[in-house]
Amino acid sequence: MTTTSAETVIRPARAKTAAAGATVRRKQGFQHGGWFVAPFLALFVLFVVWPLLRGVYLSFTDANISGEGASFVGLDNYREALNDPAMWDALGHSAYFTLLVVPCITVMAFLLAMLAHHIERGKWLWRLCFFVPFLLPSTVAANMWQWLFTQGIGLFNHTLGIDTPWLTDKSYAMLAIVIQTLWWTVGFSFLLYLAALQGIPGHLYEAARLDGANAWHRAVHITLPMLRHITGLVIALQILASLQLFDQAVVMMDFGPGPELSTRSFVQYTLEQGFTSYRVGYASAMSVIFFVIIAAVALARMWLLRNREEGGR
Repeated sequence: MTTTSAETVIRPARAKTAAAGATVRRKQGFQHGGWFVAPFLALFVLFVVWPLLRGVYLSFTDANISGEGASFVGLDNYREALNDPAMWDALGHSAYFTLLVVPCITVMAFLLAMLAHHIERGKWLWRLCFFVPFLLPSTVAANMWQWLFTQGIGLFNHTLGIDTPWLTDKSYAMLAIVIQTLWWTVGFSFLLYLAALQGIPGHLYEAARLDGANAWHRAVHITLPMLRHITGLVIALQILASLQLFDQAVVMMDFGPGPELSTRSFVQYTLEQGFTSYRVGYASAMSVIFFVIIAAVALARMWLLRNREEGGR
């Protein structure tokens, strides 16, 4: 079949018209969508971008809490912060807390998810019990465990038959905060693992059973590899959250830095400098340093994940 010259001319014209129409529709869709996201963008700029830029500016000044009489001091605040032993001690406490919490939460969340996924009777009750603590406000959870750890009258010591000074001895104070954090926050990671377990195709386990694989082999060779990405996500989120330790430590230690400053975190020390010592410029410099640390951890996680994916191809 042959085409006429008129049809040859009409087809490109129709294609150009269709492309122009699609471009117009995309522009209209962007304009309409822009009105929907505009309120969020306005709030994001007002409460995130502007405070961030303002904090960076203040970090180069000697501003106090009143905001008056601030003068430019250059990098003096950063030099002082990097040579401040108290800042490094506080950062070490946050890092130590992170090293204790992240592996424990990752393992506990996985085991609880496996239990809730495979149990037959009362499955909804198990899921509810594991997740409900995460819904509690930080102050409520911290006050509960502060009472449980109270020496002499606390239910924790009474049940175990011991008299450990959990909250007044520097050897136990951070451990008490870790135990409280595990109970309080494991529910979020548990939910992520549970959702990932439900997404694993069942035919993989059926094929493994037919090949004679036992439960251990199925867990090692099917479950864990299929949960690789969600495990990376859980670890990354827990690292970022644990480094920002503040609420539970402050409440459990009666709004203090703990025995012999043993539980004073980086965030708490920054707030002390800004709102107790009234050194807003210095506190802003510490906040910028902490922001760089958090960003470096997040970028390192993205880099490792990308290399792992490229290596697995």
